[in-house]
Amino acid sequence: MLQFMRKHAKFFYIFLFLVIVSFVFFYVGPVDRNQNPVVVEIGDEKIHIDEYWRVYDRIREYYRDLYKDKFEEMEEKLNLSEKALDALIQERLLLRKATEWRITVTDEELQEAIMNEPVFQRNGVFRRDVYLRTLRLNRLTPRAYEAIKRRELMLQKVTTLIEAAVDVDEKDLSGVKGNEELVKALREAILQDKRQKVLKAFVESIKREVPVKVHRELIG
Repeated sequence: MLQFMRKHAKFFYIFLFLVIVSFVFFYVGPVDRNQNPVVVEIGDEKIHIDEYWRVYDRIREYYRDLYKDKFEEMEEKLNLSEKALDALIQERLLLRKATEWRITVTDEELQEAIMNEPVFQRNGVFRRDVYLRTLRLNRLTPRAYEAIKRRELMLQKVTTLIEAAVDVDEKDLSGVKGNEELVKALREAILQDKRQKVLKAFVESIKREVPVKVHRELIG
């Protein structure tokens, strides 16, 4: 049971936000598209190889931190290439659906999210000078960062909406005994597992509506 809890302790969409993080603090500015082939086509939208490698490196770093000394022996089994592709495709498909559903992020929501980012705070208080300096060090303008942040908030909204109908009922916990903390942790693990399945099924349903073509030969 504890193994199950550890396995499902993370939100399914953690990789979606690793995609966003890859563009926030691993941004390298405009890239010559002639030297940057398309690795994924989603309808008329294109994902270029520089985007793929940024996400791949971020996911690899995540697993390196997770497995530490065991990472090298686990790396091949983790199939990080597929995880990076899946994360990129899933992010684009969900954002496409968010646009279709007319999900928006208000200026007030955006401002609140930025002001609550710990990286822009000192002693728990937002500092505009820290905000601007951090963006400058990462070669980002406020306009570019705010566009990326809106994207993240839209992603949060659409995933929350999809998962809203999922709940844990008593039959899921039938026969489970233990202290209150253990039961609560198990309930949360079951809930996240259900959310993962619902979100994955939803993404697969979008794939039936939108053609997705992956050029795997470009990534080896």
